[in-house]
Amino acid sequence: MSQQQRPNNVSIDEIPVDIDNTQSAEVDSADVPDEIESITRGLAGEQPPTNPLVVLKAARWWYIHGKGGTDPAFQWAIEWARHLATDTPSDVERFDEFLEYLVTVGFADERHELR
Repeated sequence: MSQQQRPNNVSIDEIPVDIDNTQSAEVDSADVPDEIESITRGLAGEQPPTNPLVVLKAARWWYIHGKGGTDPAFQWAIEWARHLATDTPSDVERFDEFLEYLVTVGFADERHELR
């Protein structure tokens, strides 16, 4: 391994996992790594990512740093990955919760700004 990792900052890939802030349920948009923010904004946009591995990368980050399995960004990412894998319709209510959550986290002032 070419990169040293400290016990409080572990990473599987380039996106660090801050152990001290895991499942804090208090996510601020400034704390979201650029790559995860980009994927998350893409999931809220008109042309969301079509690679399930990319979507699952964001899901993992939100699961670890958000509210765990109940985090709306995690749930929407999983729902979108399921849609991509099975070509079944996605849950519109879950998408609405996701957009509201992104406003709460600080990604936008209004839901319509995300689309």
